[in-house]
Amino acid sequence: MKLIDELYEMYRNKLTGDEEDADILAFSVLEQLDREDMLQLIAELSDQELYNLVGFYMIENLKGKMAREGIGQTKMLTIDQLRNLH
Repeated sequence: MKLIDELYEMYRNKLTGDEEDADILAFSVLEQLDREDMLQLIAELSDQELYNLVGFYMIENLKGKMAREGIGQTKMLTIDQLRNLH
């Protein structure tokens, strides 16, 4: 994505390599964009970039939903359940 390349070049000497750098930079840019700006950015994506974007969005939202509902979290066994394991 051209925007990412431009942002990286602008701030590459100020980045520390910390994950928070990307968060701060992304949210700073997003605050300045309106819906039309974002749709224009999406329109400029290649098919693969669009696929990756939607895929990432779906995966993160599914992970969040599973976490909120406790799916996949190991539950502590009671002493009685531990005794009956064999």
